[in-house]
Amino acid sequence: MGNYAGNAGVFLIQTLFGLYLVAVMLRFLLQMTRADFYNPVSQFLVKITNPPLIPMRRLIPGLIGIDMAAVVLLIAIQAVELILVGLVQGFSLGIAGLLVLTVAELINLLLNIYFFTILIQVILSWVNPGGYNPAVALLYSLNEPILSRARRLIPPISGFDLSPIVVFIGIKLIQILLVAPIADMGKRLAFG
Repeated sequence: MGNYAGNAGVFLIQTLFGLYLVAVMLRFLLQMTRADFYNPVSQFLVKITNPPLIPMRRLIPGLIGIDMAAVVLLIAIQAVELILVGLVQGFSLGIAGLLVLTVAELINLLLNIYFFTILIQVILSWVNPGGYNPAVALLYSLNEPILSRARRLIPPISGFDLSPIVVFIGIKLIQILLVAPIADMGKRLAFG
């Protein structure tokens, strides 16, 4: 019975923390890409992330246009999630391992957000090309800086934009060659 309860606890922790991490990460990314602040989706993200960010901004200033309070909040939330999951599963993490695993998880989250937002944008371009929706406008604001760089490598061929494929390959390579080794190092530091 305890194992089932532990699994349920881990699921709840990862789900709740994961949803809030996605909200904070999306807000951070939309700020970085200068997406429409008055978009309803942006306003939703601002409202649910303001409670911790407003007090943190008084203590943590921005740095060259980067919202450092959001970065610190992301690191703190991810670290707390890892600590809680460890406690539920019956192990504790060393501080160095915790920090390295936190960085690996946040990079992986960033890459997954781009993967899925680009995938959604591609599907919507097939299903409803040229249609307007506030969420779709944010997808374009978020993804266009990356897709435009990929288009420089492979321009559209006969009207087919292959830039999402280039980005998907790049994301997977980064996950394999960068994130996985960082996560493995974090696990060695945490448990070794």
